[in-house]
Amino acid sequence: MIDISAKINNPQSFAENRMPAHSDHRWFNSARSAALGNSEYEQSLNGLWKIHYAKNLAATVPGFEAVGFDCSTWDDIPVPAHIQMHGYDNPQYVNVQYPWDGQEDVDEGRAPERFNPVASYVRTFTLDRPLEEGERISVSFKGAESALVVWLNGTYIGYATDTFTPSEFDITDALVEGSNKLAVQVIKWCAASWIEDQDFYRFSGLFRDVVLYRRPAVHLEDLCVSAELTDDYSRAIVRVKPVVIGEGDLTVALDDVGELNRSDDGTYEITIEQPHLWSHEDPYLYDLTLELRDNDGQLREVIPQTVGIRRFAIEDGVMKLNGKRVIFTGVNRHEFGLDGRVMSREQTERDIIMLKQANINAIRTSHYPNNSFLYELCDRYGLMVIDEMNLESHGVWDRMLLRGEPIDHTLPGNREEWRGALLDRAASMLMRDRNHASIVIWSCGNESYGGSMIAAVADYFREHDSRVVHYEGVVHDNRYPNSTDIHSEMYTPAATVEEFLAQHRDKPMILCEFAHAMGNSFGAVDKYLDLARREELFQGGFIWDFADQAIAMRDKYNRPFFGYGGDNGEAPTDYEFCGNGIYFADHTPTPKIQEVSYLFQDFDITVERAKVTIENRCMFTNSDAFICVVSLEHEGATLAQGALDTHVEPGENATYDLPFSLPEEAGEYVINVEMRLREDTEWAERGHVIAYGQGVFAVEGAAAPATGIPAPRVVEGVRNIGVHGEHFSALFTSARGLTSYRYGMTSEGGRELLHSTVRPNFWHAPTSNENGWNMQRECAPWLIASRYARPVDEEAKVETDATSATITFRYDLLTTPGAMLTVAYRVDGNGRITVTMTTTPDAKLPSMPEYGALFELSDRLTHMRWYGEGPEECYVDRRQGARLGVYDLEVADALTPYLRPQEAGSRTGVRWAELIDEDGWGIRFEADEPMEFSALPWTPFEIENAAHPNELPAPIKTVARPALMRRGVAGDDTWGARTHPEYELPRGEKLQFTFSFCGVVNASY
Repeated sequence: MIDISAKINNPQSFAENRMPAHSDHRWFNSARSAALGNSEYEQSLNGLWKIHYAKNLAATVPGFEAVGFDCSTWDDIPVPAHIQMHGYDNPQYVNVQYPWDGQEDVDEGRAPERFNPVASYVRTFTLDRPLEEGERISVSFKGAESALVVWLNGTYIGYATDTFTPSEFDITDALVEGSNKLAVQVIKWCAASWIEDQDFYRFSGLFRDVVLYRRPAVHLEDLCVSAELTDDYSRAIVRVKPVVIGEGDLTVALDDVGELNRSDDGTYEITIEQPHLWSHEDPYLYDLTLELRDNDGQLREVIPQTVGIRRFAIEDGVMKLNGKRVIFTGVNRHEFGLDGRVMSREQTERDIIMLKQANINAIRTSHYPNNSFLYELCDRYGLMVIDEMNLESHGVWDRMLLRGEPIDHTLPGNREEWRGALLDRAASMLMRDRNHASIVIWSCGNESYGGSMIAAVADYFREHDSRVVHYEGVVHDNRYPNSTDIHSEMYTPAATVEEFLAQHRDKPMILCEFAHAMGNSFGAVDKYLDLARREELFQGGFIWDFADQAIAMRDKYNRPFFGYGGDNGEAPTDYEFCGNGIYFADHTPTPKIQEVSYLFQDFDITVERAKVTIENRCMFTNSDAFICVVSLEHEGATLAQGALDTHVEPGENATYDLPFSLPEEAGEYVINVEMRLREDTEWAERGHVIAYGQGVFAVEGAAAPATGIPAPRVVEGVRNIGVHGEHFSALFTSARGLTSYRYGMTSEGGRELLHSTVRPNFWHAPTSNENGWNMQRECAPWLIASRYARPVDEEAKVETDATSATITFRYDLLTTPGAMLTVAYRVDGNGRITVTMTTTPDAKLPSMPEYGALFELSDRLTHMRWYGEGPEECYVDRRQGARLGVYDLEVADALTPYLRPQEAGSRTGVRWAELIDEDGWGIRFEADEPMEFSALPWTPFEIENAAHPNELPAPIKTVARPALMRRGVAGDDTWGARTHPEYELPRGEKLQFTFSFCGVVNASY
């Protein structure tokens, strides 16, 4: 009888009968099979399994693993899958806190007892062909969360707990002819769950492939491939160290190079002159082929292995790839999609292609080893990888801080009972992954404070491999500084990084997490890139993170939405803190990608009136590898286009004359310069833009005088003031403001464009970052001013001249200290209304979230066209990736669908914007000085009230918000970091915003 309870409550019980970790190579019985990728030595056990669910061990079915036990009435469940995504238990999102916190008092190193879901699986299989003499069969579980118990035909096989690396067991001796019963129990939480406290959804089950492997009597069990380069990179020695089980003859050949020679110690090696080096820019892979024959000369195994020849090391105090200093433009990537952590190779490949297209050059596998195919794809496509061990105990560290517990209460800390589990996890990752050229750094884990156990992991990596070792926790616990070769921090502001490096020059520095991309975020990230390009020791960072972790759900009205923490009835939870992605949960890009791609591009392009300067930031690639295309535009129309022949070496810059001149006609002109792929690549087609620059230039000239503007007709009533012209009618109410604007007069009075009174606005729905510093409490005066300010004079002031009438209102903004606002509407005889808003808020008041006006317009105005920056949303601290142009958008699509609705959809640098109906009627906003502009189906107050996009009310209006400025979105972190001061509205200064609007007809759709 197996005492499972004793195993899951013992940190030192982490593996029993599990086979030693080995390289992730595949073996085939012929070169043809290897070329097709179909191995006769593999038999997939993916598919439908039988499942029994129990809320804890006590509720499981005794003896279910026995051959005679009938499980045919049990439910079916697919493998791979999380049981929580198939109706058992609930998905639970927590960040730092342990998932049982407050539910059950659990001692460290023990598992919850009252509620600890157990999935009992059963699958029958028959070998695809009989065993040959000397063959062995194993079953490999590529991912099981978290404790795994295995039986075959009623015989206990083994136990394992590392969720994210393979648990493989030899089952040969328990096999029978014909049908075999494989029985498995997966327990959600065990002792090891204390070191799997990552910031992610908590699931359980068999969530990666389950595979039967057949090993011939002579078998290549493991291989280690390495490449040693001379200092001048002119020569490489490729070494292969194989582990062969059984007696046979092994030949090793490198395609187009030759056969490797065997040394006395069993190592094979070959020297390559002028090797083609691997890098993220040029991920060249040599093909290595190993052929294993038995003593009779029969070919038993063909093993294909790619080899990337490169050197990554700390040299002269900085990290270098093939002798060139690296700047990581990276991203943290949870292995997470619409099926949770069940990820296919195809989905992973799509992810990598998207990252390459966004100019991202590195991935950190936060915070556990990924499916093996991730590394294979990174080898092939060219992404550098920090491979991170499955370790995080953030909840214990958090408790130490909150309760003031002594340092030796951290976990794993200096606790010897955790040594075995940690070193086992380190070995499982290193042995599986070490042949991948894309992996440049081993990481000892994440957010587990420090101590001798993590130091032991670092020592293990150094003893068995030459790669750089990383661990961020040393910045908090420096008792064992050799736990890392890199000084690594999280979310440190760029200015603070610079201050630190002014005093500390002993190690290169990265931010293993930075630019916390929660909701509408990623502001002022350019400061980090600027620092990395001028401070040698700061070598970039990894955005947190790749994609929102969220679950596709439907509400009671069958409307789809993405659920976050708490939406599955789970507690405790950390709610929408799982929504930090630069991609949405379905892995489509958020607007933040526009900025990511620009800031991470490898060319800096400075455009002047007659020339362009190109700085090549590539490490190894000349600019002539790309097509340089130059275009001249005027308000979205292309006037000229040409190409430049460039030849800029990496690290150099050069200036070229433009192939055209600016026109003499007065106006604003845009020159775009793009670097495009010259040839198709695996990740993008020819013509894909990898970098761009833009220059905006005004050609001065005399403005055409305004002529023929008739005087409007002014009607001053008792409570209302009407201003009328041939094609329009505007009505102002003394106690409210502008209440009606009709354009295109008809016998019924014209088309009413306003849905409600125009009012000043100082508020937007708080972003995730603003929630992080309690913006609602601090800036509440501006919410009150936006909702409840009314004109204070009994009668509005009316002034007229030959061509216009000006109606002026004064507002008491109800703030403390008090503030007054003057709004003047100048209406000319053509119906054009120029609005000037003026105020001087007291310096003691908080900075405004925004300063502008709110127009509730007719819901017929569903299409937006604008001349400004875009095409994606942009804000004052996230606009470098935007381009000036003319763009179109449906208003219904303008609110970016972040997990929790918030301020979104604005555009900066707007010269004009039109909101029109399907017949071409509508309203046009203009500003002499570029403004910010937003058009959404909801007010900021409606957006703020919704917890999910599906909870927003049915649209009944179009809400336009022209603004002088909105507060920048920020992005250093989401738990207190504010918008940088230069991207906030000033306090104690006069603010004046002038814009105009007018009805339009036959506007282009």
